[in-house]
Amino acid sequence: STLQSKDAAMQRGNTIETLQRGENTQQTVLKDARQALGRIILGKDEQITLALACLLARGHLLIEDLPGLGKTMLAQSLARVLGLSFSRIQFTSDLLPADIIGVSIFRQDSGEFEFQPGPVFSQLILADEVNRATPKAQSALLEAMEENQVSVDGNTRRLPEPFFVVATQNPGDQIGTFPLPESQLDRFLMRVEIGYPDAASERELIAGSDRRAMLDDIEAVCSTDTLADLQRTVRSVSVSDALVDYIQALVGHTRESADIDIGLSPRGAQALIAAARAHAFIENHSGVYPDDVQAVFPAIAGHRLKPSGSTRFRSPSELCQHVLDSVAIP
Repeated sequence: STLQSKDAAMQRGNTIETLQRGENTQQTVLKDARQALGRIILGKDEQITLALACLLARGHLLIEDLPGLGKTMLAQSLARVLGLSFSRIQFTSDLLPADIIGVSIFRQDSGEFEFQPGPVFSQLILADEVNRATPKAQSALLEAMEENQVSVDGNTRRLPEPFFVVATQNPGDQIGTFPLPESQLDRFLMRVEIGYPDAASERELIAGSDRRAMLDDIEAVCSTDTLADLQRTVRSVSVSDALVDYIQALVGHTRESADIDIGLSPRGAQALIAAARAHAFIENHSGVYPDDVQAVFPAIAGHRLKPSGSTRFRSPSELCQHVLDSVAIP
């Protein structure tokens, strides 16, 4: 009996040690990924963290900002660092759905149609300048983003695992853009802005090495299996009842505020807690803290909230900050 108790205790100790070793390995992978991305995208640690949190939460990312600020480079860097197959789709006004999902071609030698997969059949898709395409072309991504599959000629074809869409778009007031409909926007877990670099980072960009050349030299820090393990771990990050109360209070305020016509939906609330879990995991927290919720809230809610016509806030980020300031932390 005593020997059995000692054996059981040793097994428990070995199990705990194995779990801790696995957690340490995962944190090392995340640290390496953030460092590698930080060498390419200078001075944007917050945006890098949000982008990684989005992918770890199994979501799609929308990057919105002016041309030339590194939107495309961030997407390419994510694919390279995470070891994902990559395709780029340049969205233009004449883009067709078949240019995205593929087309069936008749083969005379066999007398049958053969499906030629489009660029959507990759693990990470860069939908570059997505709002320059017509709504018809934009809608070709809807099923892929929601169901991880596409339907062509009556056949359903699964997309690779994992599957991420990183879309970039220019501000809507620029010439030649088509606003993304709400149904398309809601498919994106997060929307982030890059912004201008600080003075020190911009100086390094100007005087330093070419970032595209540096990207060619960066090696992946994880495999597809490792990324899947990270995603599973994120889903197990603990969330307290008080934290759920806080999220419900935030969501409730967006629905009741006079400054907001359309608040967060239940899917938006689920997105908020999933992203907060991923952020807590990246920051190596023991569970989800209110700080994690606040860190991801603007990226989750900014493109989902519809401000009222009389709102006094100049941007979605100001509106989101007002919501955070209006709800007490438990």
